[in-house]
Amino acid sequence: MWNTPNLLTMLRILLIPVFVVVFYLDSPWASYVAAAVFGLAALTDWLDGYLARLWEQTSPLGAFLDPVADKLMVAVALVLLLQVDPRTLLALPAIVIIGREITVSALREWMAEIGARAKVAVSKTGKIKTTAQMVSIILLILRDTLFGPWVYDLGLFLLYVAAVLTLWSMILYLRAAWPSLSGQAERGG
Repeated sequence: MWNTPNLLTMLRILLIPVFVVVFYLDSPWASYVAAAVFGLAALTDWLDGYLARLWEQTSPLGAFLDPVADKLMVAVALVLLLQVDPRTLLALPAIVIIGREITVSALREWMAEIGARAKVAVSKTGKIKTTAQMVSIILLILRDTLFGPWVYDLGLFLLYVAAVLTLWSMILYLRAAWPSLSGQAERGG
């Protein structure tokens, strides 16, 4: 149960309060450290899954904790970023991303209850979305750094890319689940 992939997932959860504290520090280096903490969390997201498959250490605990850790870290980061920049321009993709995560999590839970969880498994689109999302958040955290305003603009652009991919992947999940949702699966078509 407490293998390396699961420990990496737990580390990601433990990094959330660290990220919050560093994000709010009144220091010229705070955004660099906050971006590094978020980047480390994003790296553990990739690494825990990779190691679990490589070392054949997948577990029910890991399958549960991994998506929870991802969604918590992203939601916390988006809320903090919105607090710093409460414009509609940032709020719209943040709402789409957080709303999608809630919707797809509920869909997966319901599909698991009826024994059809495999129909809403993670897709390649979801992995690309996650990458765009993680990179965009890191760039948005670096907003007031020496790199200049283009970093924030690129982060915002990538957040919109992530939001579009988020909607697209949600549509794909809903389409896959539609026969079960609409009752067509029970009627045989």
